[in-house]
Amino acid sequence: MATDLHGRRVLAIVTNYGVEQDELVVPLEHLRDAGALVTVAAETGDEIVTLVGDKNPGRRLTPDTTLDAVDTTGYGLLLVPGGTINADTLRLNERAVDIVTEFVSSKRPIAAICHGPWTLVEADALRGKQLTSYGSLKTDVINAGGSWIDQSVVRDDNHNWTLITSRDPDDLPDFLHQIDVVLADHAPAEQPVY
Repeated sequence: MATDLHGRRVLAIVTNYGVEQDELVVPLEHLRDAGALVTVAAETGDEIVTLVGDKNPGRRLTPDTTLDAVDTTGYGLLLVPGGTINADTLRLNERAVDIVTEFVSSKRPIAAICHGPWTLVEADALRGKQLTSYGSLKTDVINAGGSWIDQSVVRDDNHNWTLITSRDPDDLPDFLHQIDVVLADHAPAEQPVY
C-alpha cells in the first residue's frame, strides 16, 4: 500500500535550465500521487527546461513560484534535485543557499540527490553529516566536513535534522522510500499555504 502523505508540504528548488529530468519529475509525481502538496520554486517564473543525462532535452514544467518569492514556513521537507548545470547554478544563487540554511536552522529534513548536495556545501550544512552524492562531489563533501559513503541512499539524523541523499536517478526508488518514511513520521502542516 502506498504511503499516505496528505497534508505534507514539500518545497523543491531548481534553476530554469539543466535540472536532471527524473530527479525532479519522478519525486514530484510520486509525492503528489501520495497526496503531498509540492511547490516547485525556480529562479524565475519562466518554464523549467529539464535535461536527461545533462545533455538531451527533457520535459518542460511550469514553476509554482520563484526562489525569491517563496516563504519556506510550513514546508516539511526540502527537495534539491541534481543535474550538473542545475546544481552548479543553484549553489551560486544566494536565495537558494538561504533556503537551505532556513531548513537546517529550523531542523527540517532535506533530501538531495546527485549533484544537489553542492548547494548544501555552499550553505556549510554538511559538517558532521554522512551522505552520498554523485561520485565527483566526494572531495567537495569531505572538504565541507561531511563523510561521503558510496551507497544508493544515506539517511543521517545527526544534529537533530534529517538529511537524505542519493547518487543518481538509478537510486530513486531507495531515495523516495526514505522521503516517504521521513514525511510520514512528521505531522502535516495545519494550514497549507498555496
